[in-house]
Amino acid sequence: MNRGKSKTTSTASEPVWNLEAMYATPADWERDFARIEPLTRNFAAFRGRLAESPAVLRDAIAADDEASRVGEKVFCYAHMRSDEDTSNSANRARVDRVESLFASLSELSAWFDPEVMAIPDPVMKCFLDAPELSLYRRSLIELLRDKPHTLSEPEERLIGSFSESLGMPDKVFGILTDSDMDFGFIHDENGKRRKLTHANYSGFLESSDREVRRRAFRKLHGTYRKFENTLAATLDGEVKLHNTEARVRHYGSALESALSGDNIDPSVYRNLINTVHDNLGGFYKYMDLRKQILKLDRLDMYDMFCPLLPGCRREYSFEEAAKMVRQALAPLGAQYVRDLEQAFAQRWVDVPQRRGKRSGAYSGGCFDSYPYLLLNFNHTLNDVFTLAHELGHSMHSFYSKRTQPYHYADYSIFVAEVASTTNELLLSHHLLASTEDRDLRAHLLGNLANEIRSTIFRQTMFAEFELAVHESSAAGVPLTPDFLCEKYASLNRLYYGPGVEADPLVAQEWSRIPHFYYNFYVYKYATGMSAAIRLAENLLSGDQAKREAYLKFLQAGDSKDPLDIMRDAGVDLATPEPVDAALRFFECTVNELETLLLS
Repeated sequence: MNRGKSKTTSTASEPVWNLEAMYATPADWERDFARIEPLTRNFAAFRGRLAESPAVLRDAIAADDEASRVGEKVFCYAHMRSDEDTSNSANRARVDRVESLFASLSELSAWFDPEVMAIPDPVMKCFLDAPELSLYRRSLIELLRDKPHTLSEPEERLIGSFSESLGMPDKVFGILTDSDMDFGFIHDENGKRRKLTHANYSGFLESSDREVRRRAFRKLHGTYRKFENTLAATLDGEVKLHNTEARVRHYGSALESALSGDNIDPSVYRNLINTVHDNLGGFYKYMDLRKQILKLDRLDMYDMFCPLLPGCRREYSFEEAAKMVRQALAPLGAQYVRDLEQAFAQRWVDVPQRRGKRSGAYSGGCFDSYPYLLLNFNHTLNDVFTLAHELGHSMHSFYSKRTQPYHYADYSIFVAEVASTTNELLLSHHLLASTEDRDLRAHLLGNLANEIRSTIFRQTMFAEFELAVHESSAAGVPLTPDFLCEKYASLNRLYYGPGVEADPLVAQEWSRIPHFYYNFYVYKYATGMSAAIRLAENLLSGDQAKREAYLKFLQAGDSKDPLDIMRDAGVDLATPEPVDAALRFFECTVNELETLLLS
């Protein structure tokens, strides 16, 4: 890739995304960038007038939406161009310009929430019943729910002025781990010397050669250990920011603060941890089965991703992966499958690995763009599942934006992992239903069990670690490398049980998890998969009403509280029952796998 340009070249086998559909030229982006400040000032002109009438308040919210809509498009394009090559200074500079502009303008928006809160209750009650505000009634009620946690206008303006600086821990972590760290080279099972990167690390862990897995694990985590002081400082800074904001805004904890936006009680988070603890016996059984099938005296952390039957390992072209996903999603209906074709025809997907490209995978975009996908496709079965997963996100966004107005089009992060994980489960079912081959079925069941391991058990362990470090920091405990390593290692022992004798370097894993900078995000993977297991069963039942309920969930956006949206779809995540049912499903999967492999 030419470092002087951000444009990439498509190939027949591994296409890249079509960002030109957002902005055909850099000049087009610059024109929208120049619109952001005037639009924000237009919104700010309503300051002091919100209590005049429902129409004025409506127009103020609409002006804010207009500025936000343009700003989101400008930012999405900038960060996706940067993600194509994180070492490209021109791309990074574009992101920095947007972030700096947003920071400088944040003070122009800080007045809004306090001014709404200051409207006398009798007046606001009349406003909420006014037809002029019918579109925004739900969001105003949400805003007023946060009244006890909203500061005065000068205080909100002061916090807003620090927004760019407050994002530095996450920014430093990203640049350090994506661009500056060098993990060296690994000899693969064929003796070929290959560069170790974030993108291909999972491929090494899937190797049937245990020594390759061990070398990759130790090389990666050994590199992180060299930077543990810096990484402990960035995580400590992020945690302190969360705790400080919660305290300043009069929340009881950072957890309560993080969950308040979705109107979710902290008991949902703690119920998840407790329910997983209650079901660790089934997980320990899976660990013992892995050790037995892999014929190992001791099971280590780098033995978690390799297939139980190496002979079933297969590679897939991107075209093959796309075909498998299309077929798997047929239970969602013919219209869904037709809509899905746009992802390929319009080039939503950036497929190939490239030096400097952001690691991992995500679904991105904004209201006025395609729901893009970034992949680092490595031709494994795991990459096929990643495609299904990210397409779940993108189709969720597609339907939400097509159905809801801009103001309610962004669905809550709490439900964000549900559609993506449902897609993965449908893919798993499709592949299992497509073969009678004993070994391939065992391979697929092993993959399913491992997916639940990594999505429910592992993410819940992450969630418990995140809660522990926030509570420890709030109590005045310094988040030193030693403390973080000890806490992480102890949780790893609890979750993986006596059947796993982990390499001591696993204690370093906390330092490479970007989600610990996302403010209590990871638990949503676990609740999302728990919901998805129930919803996939509903879709596979062929019940038309259940399918329609699921499609309405995809269309709901932020039109209701997320727990209510999930109840409408058929899952009550306010109770431990869906998690408990998901873990019973896991144990049944392990039992079926055991029968296939040991009978």
